[in-house]
Amino acid sequence: MEPQWLAYGKRLQAIASTGLHFARDQFDRERYEEIASIANGMLATLGNVPIERIEGLISDFARGYATPKVDVRGAIVEENKILLVREKSDGLWALPGGFADVGLSAAQNIEKELYEEAGLKVSVRRLYGVRHKANGSYSLDVRDFYKMFFLCDRLSGGEVRPRLETSEAIFFPKDQLPPLSRGRTIESDVEAAFAFAADANRPAFFD
Repeated sequence: MEPQWLAYGKRLQAIASTGLHFARDQFDRERYEEIASIANGMLATLGNVPIERIEGLISDFARGYATPKVDVRGAIVEENKILLVREKSDGLWALPGGFADVGLSAAQNIEKELYEEAGLKVSVRRLYGVRHKANGSYSLDVRDFYKMFFLCDRLSGGEVRPRLETSEAIFFPKDQLPPLSRGRTIESDVEAAFAFAADANRPAFFD
């Protein structure tokens, strides 16, 4: 679980963004701008990052209703092993995926991510879980987002190979996982993938 003060800071930033979008009175705008400034300062301090990065967390700040980002992750389980990719950014391992692109469906996004990170063309079998990042034991991240997990199947003829953002792509047994990039993937994400791959009738999880 993320620290409560981090959750407060993100909520204040979102309220300020939405308020500035709808406010028509100049005095109300000044109040929302002050709330945004306070929230940005809180998040910069809690996340130990420059305030300029915090100010850009909501890409459409004050231009609509503030909503969480969406992170999509794809799981391919074959012969009791799961595909993980090694991120060039930190040298650690994760389920293939990333933030969803505008204009693509959730399934199209994960198909794109699997190809970009592991060189595989896949079909998306099912959504098996939706998790609010704040409710998992992920490493600290001041951004707020939902994580969507999909089971995928490799299309015939596909060979695993790393691409631009990854240095390796390997299938691992459940009991021999490499060090995980914990801002992206945690052990329970991998355990869930194995469980859902083994039980087609298991209902998707969400929080």
